[in-house]
Amino acid sequence: MSRVRVLVGTRKGAFVLTADGARRDWAVSGPHFAGWEIYHLKGSPADPGRIYASQSSGWFGQIIQRSDDGGTTWQPVGKDFVYDGVAGTHQWYDGTPHPWEFNRVWHLEPSLADPDTVFAGVEDAALFKSSDGGMTWRELSGLRQHTTGSTWQPGAGGMCLHSILLDPVDPARIYTAISAAGAFRSDDGGESWLPINRGLRSAHIPDPEAAVGHCVHHIALHPSNPERLFMQKHWDVMRSDDAGATWHEISGDLPTDFGFVVDIHAHEPETVFVVPIKSDQEHFPLDGRLAVYRSRSGGGDWERLGKGLPQQDCYVNVLRDAMAVDTLDQCGIYFGTTGGQVFVSPDGGNTWEAIVQNLPAVLSVEVQTLT
Repeated sequence: MSRVRVLVGTRKGAFVLTADGARRDWAVSGPHFAGWEIYHLKGSPADPGRIYASQSSGWFGQIIQRSDDGGTTWQPVGKDFVYDGVAGTHQWYDGTPHPWEFNRVWHLEPSLADPDTVFAGVEDAALFKSSDGGMTWRELSGLRQHTTGSTWQPGAGGMCLHSILLDPVDPARIYTAISAAGAFRSDDGGESWLPINRGLRSAHIPDPEAAVGHCVHHIALHPSNPERLFMQKHWDVMRSDDAGATWHEISGDLPTDFGFVVDIHAHEPETVFVVPIKSDQEHFPLDGRLAVYRSRSGGGDWERLGKGLPQQDCYVNVLRDAMAVDTLDQCGIYFGTTGGQVFVSPDGGNTWEAIVQNLPAVLSVEVQTLT
């Protein structure tokens, strides 16, 4: 019988949650790396035993951890992320130059085909690649050295490269998103990059056709239609049907279109999930009632899914990497909150229950479907 393994990164360690295909009885392992911020964990699609984790500390810096046995044991691997070329600068909020820095790894994206190949999105806004299981890293410097780079601005959480999508059809195509620069696409394996922000609209950007400057929170694609992208932006839920060349808004009848996560049903590429929160100042659900919203039509028409979720006095947030979808026949949806809860819906979002409720603040949630 199929099983699922949920990988949870929190402010104070990593947790591995496992269950059979019914997703009712859960075993909880952790905390791994107790006391450390674990920004992201993700398993290899090519080898279910291989998991990468980003372990970070303001005191001790950044470490990449690797497990080859599904999270039972871990080993630190190469931690030298060296920016290519001469150190440059980008623009700070007041327009003054600010040196490029290396602060932390926000996102790890293993190759779809090779467990030893993995990409890392870091702060400040750079993309790295390892081809030896994380032992050594090379910057794909064409992104940071893009002609628009000097104008990129940090978002509230820093200038982070937080989203990496690998095209399942074209192995040379990679998508990234940076807060607050926007989304970018490479068609040559990461050597060169094209800003893909046409159609995005953001307050305080005087030029509506500006190539960069947008605060993209998360992007997602479905393997069956990888040229269709969904985006949760700093205000607005967006969709592109042409690999990011153009975007249009699909917020429709959402009660608010501010949020951080967006994800897609495993078997229904038109079924999209978001978690609206009140505003960019008040990062919690409207009226203190937690809900996921689902569109079955690729956006525009949305339904509220709150059965089993806290419906009063709930003031948590759901961060950009804190939602995941399994690939079982009855698709399961997972998300974690800054209040330490991890919820599962074993029926595509119709009903929810808590797997755990008292973890540290959840930073990321990923799921592996195991056979």
